[in-house]
Amino acid sequence: MVPLGRTHLGSALFRVGRHRGAHRVALRAGVSVLVPLLLLTLMGQTGWTAYAVFGAFASLYGRMHGHTMRVGMQLVVAAALTSAVTLGAAVALVPDARWLSVIVGSLVAMGGALLSDDLGWHPPGPLFLVFAFAACAAIPGSASTVAIAAAVAAGSALFAVIVGGLGMFWAPTTTLRFELPRLSIPTTLRRPGEVPHLLRYFLASGLAGVISTALGWGHTYWAMVAAVVPMAASDTAGRLVRASHRLAGTLAGLLLALPVLALHAQGVAAVLIIVALQIAAELLVGRNYGLALCFVTPLALMMGQLAHRVPIGGLLRDRAWETALGVSIAVVLTLATGDKATVTRRSA
Repeated sequence: MVPLGRTHLGSALFRVGRHRGAHRVALRAGVSVLVPLLLLTLMGQTGWTAYAVFGAFASLYGRMHGHTMRVGMQLVVAAALTSAVTLGAAVALVPDARWLSVIVGSLVAMGGALLSDDLGWHPPGPLFLVFAFAACAAIPGSASTVAIAAAVAAGSALFAVIVGGLGMFWAPTTTLRFELPRLSIPTTLRRPGEVPHLLRYFLASGLAGVISTALGWGHTYWAMVAAVVPMAASDTAGRLVRASHRLAGTLAGLLLALPVLALHAQGVAAVLIIVALQIAAELLVGRNYGLALCFVTPLALMMGQLAHRVPIGGLLRDRAWETALGVSIAVVLTLATGDKATVTRRSA
């Protein structure tokens, strides 16, 4: 068990890790986001960009793995992200789907956490699956939108996997192959602490979604995402640090978001800003999550504005309150369960 002393938490909050080749990860992520967003923008289909971005998030997985293992992991994640986007687009067709979105989103959080633990995803946890599902469930659409969402997300995800595997062609010690990880869910469920760990994801996302929806807030998925983020840490101290990073980094990021959004960038200019923010976030996320959130926050807001412009003031307010709500729920659940639900994850 990691001690919960002030010194430990304070040092963890401000610790900045090693670079560890983050520029390569950032470049892959930047290209994976740039190309599909640029194509859709030039086609005049900015309303589809959210589906493309969530597919491109496949590029964020396996950042420190070798080419063979990274491609295998990213292929599985690409399928999971595409499924989450498609499911979200389908749920969006249900009249007044807010409550259904919360229920299904909580199940996605629990199921995604199980997949992550079973297959050894890095980064761990269901963060991007929950974000992809719940955000797409909030986008109005028609029956044809479901097929469009699936196709755009799948194409973007596949492109991200290709970008992630390009190194195989010039790495002298790498063969042109990949390994798909094998599921062993029954074994994973028998691990000490696994079931309470999964239930905590369900409760965190569910409570955040229920409270946000009941209050009539406009971006329930931000609260749900903020609630599940800290749960990816393996112990109480780690979850409290992640929660602190999420809140402090988001608030600091809103200060940067204000002048960025005030530019009212559109089209290609907006895409280039999004890519720059994505690269900056990836350069920092493995070193200090709170610092990375300074760029993730305006990045998320810019992605929303690219697809559908809304007043800036309300957007910033919603981001602050929804994040505070989600983090508060995560902290309460963490303190209530302690390290009793700590789980040993499979190493990829």
